[in-house]
Amino acid sequence: MAEDSELWDVIFDGPFVPTKNLGDPAVAIPKTRKEFNDADRKAVEKNFRANRISECQISACQSTKEIWEALQTAHEGTTQVKQSKIDMLITEYELFRMKDDESIQDIHTRLTYIINELHSLGEIIPRNKLVKKTLVCCPVLGKAK
Repeated sequence: MAEDSELWDVIFDGPFVPTKNLGDPAVAIPKTRKEFNDADRKAVEKNFRANRISECQISACQSTKEIWEALQTAHEGTTQVKQSKIDMLITEYELFRMKDDESIQDIHTRLTYIINELHSLGEIIPRNKLVKKTLVCCPVLGKAK
């Protein structure tokens, strides 16, 4: 799911261009391919993957509206799939509890993942509910007064 999101970012924000800073004051200029590091290569590869996906999906489209709908469906899935994901994550959020051997950091990581996934699907949980959930599911925090 994270990779899909990264590819969607490339489609919306444009391709990643690896740069380096030169001069004083520093000015960002594009790197040559020889100067790419592993992270640069991975990011540029995402550019190419996003292009291939876009080309495959839009080649059969007759209008801009069809292209947009194809891209939206590829990113979000159909409305039913999206709603199913939201329902599943809300259930996971509602049933969220601290595990016996879990640290505060582990709890935070799990809860943040659920919240971020919901947010990416357009479902926002208010901050006051998040604070309350954290205190309820974390006995260590709930007892500290």
